[in-house]
Amino acid sequence: MKIRGTLIGFTAILMWSLLALMTAASGKVPPFQMNAMTFAIGSLPGLILFAVKPERIAFLKQPAKVWIIGIGGLFGYHFLYFTALRNAPAVEAGLIAYLWPLFIVVGSALLPGEKLRWYHVAGALIGLCGTITIVSRNGISFEGGYALGYGAAFLCAFTWCGYSLMTRSFDKVSTDVVTGFCLGTSLLSLACHLALETTVWPADGGEWAAVIGLGLLPLGAGFYAWDYGVKNGDIQIIGAASYAAPLLSTLILVASGVAEPDWRILLACLLITGGAVLAARDMLRPKPVGEAAAE
Repeated sequence: MKIRGTLIGFTAILMWSLLALMTAASGKVPPFQMNAMTFAIGSLPGLILFAVKPERIAFLKQPAKVWIIGIGGLFGYHFLYFTALRNAPAVEAGLIAYLWPLFIVVGSALLPGEKLRWYHVAGALIGLCGTITIVSRNGISFEGGYALGYGAAFLCAFTWCGYSLMTRSFDKVSTDVVTGFCLGTSLLSLACHLALETTVWPADGGEWAAVIGLGLLPLGAGFYAWDYGVKNGDIQIIGAASYAAPLLSTLILVASGVAEPDWRILLACLLITGGAVLAARDMLRPKPVGEAAAE
């Protein structure tokens, strides 16, 4: 069960690696409008499931704290991320925001039944080094004038870490609730869009396809898979492996001709892969028959 949950969590990381390419192909749709559209699309599979199996709607009856944490996590992360990008250079803001895998690995020590080992932290730190290698290709410089953006990026990382860890504590809550999280995030994003942005629709079929793809995969199925993974898988391994997302994203951009190949990509690949393997040593090493059966 734990191995399956971990593998499903990995699929979220794979889907998130498509985010940059699909976003680049989606045209000039403003970020909050994009959120409103894609999270609405992301809720459609769940709504269809409820239509086919109406008895599953009962899973939506959850305490208020589940909804506050779920919608607050999805919407709060994106709101803070966009705020960071508007008030600080993208490279530095993105790097700070991507501290969340390390926060998850370290914070997992607070969860019942979890044991934080040195190799979990080491693997996450090695993965972070790989991410720094990727995002700092054109240099990196932190300046005091961007303190607001840096602060928002840090809160962004902290928000996603908190959402993921608290989601783990709601392990009895069905992943069906993610449908409600997506709808709530879509509505809040729509409110922000109407207050802060000018509406820009996709210009052609290709851009519409990219928007739909974003809603179905990175900003849709990705969150369902993440929810299931952090509830049922090894959250420490999933957290450390999350550093693969920016690497895979860069490799996809290179393969599609959007970005140029670079020696730093190979180094990042070695660091992130090595860090993930180190963090996953418990899952990869042979186990006694009785222990393996328990998984």
